Amino acid sequence: MSGVYGTQRLPEALEAAGIRFKLLDFKDMEGTSCYCSPASETFLREHLPEPLPPVRWIDSGDYHYLSCILASLQKAPFHFVLLDNHPDNQDSAFGPVLSCGNWMKRLEGNPFLRSSVTIGPEGCEAPDLDEWMAERSGERLYISLDKDIMGKDFARTDWSHGSYTLDEVKGLLEMMLCGPMECVAVDICGELSDAKGAGERDRAVNLATNLELLKTINNHITKH
Repeated sequence: MSGVYGTQRLPEALEAAGIRFKLLDFKDMEGTSCYCSPASETFLREHLPEPLPPVRWIDSGDYHYLSCILASLQKAPFHFVLLDNHPDNQDSAFGPVLSCGNWMKRLEGNPFLRSSVTIGPEGCEAPDLDEWMAERSGERLYISLDKDIMGKDFARTDWSHGSYTLDEVKGLLEMMLCGPMECVAVDICGELSDAKGAGERDRAVNLATNLELLKTINNHITKH
């Protein structure tokens, strides 16, 4: 959406590691930053390839609403876990227009969504994850990760940060990916673009964390 993965050199790192990927370039689209115009939402829905791979990288938190669009492509019942420093279920200042702050509220209206859990925001109580998954054993799970759940030692974003470490986030992912549910997809956002002030150190921190996250996910997501 912003070109951040090119400046971060994620594609080169994936190629060097022999990891197959497809880069979708929507930089020229208008009406996409923080809010997604109805026209842009329609265009995205019509131009996303299917089937999508199980791991999806979706730029900065300004575009986290893409999780709603991607999850809505599910054709069977699923549950949703959000790892984020923000709940993303706020009312929009522009009515029903999809945004980075209200997309969870839109997703909750999806007829295939059976339940959702948010982990990370201050004051947001989440259930015991082991128990929650055990109650849904064998059912389908979609995971969305915003790296702003982590402190700045592990991620550089353009939103306020939480205090989770990279190891803690990897532990949560491993718990879900190795648990009794069937993980069907993981999407990841929380980058910092050059336009928002990213420097060489910011890009290096985010690239290193992205590769660690991908290693964790790829080690486990194929178990199903």
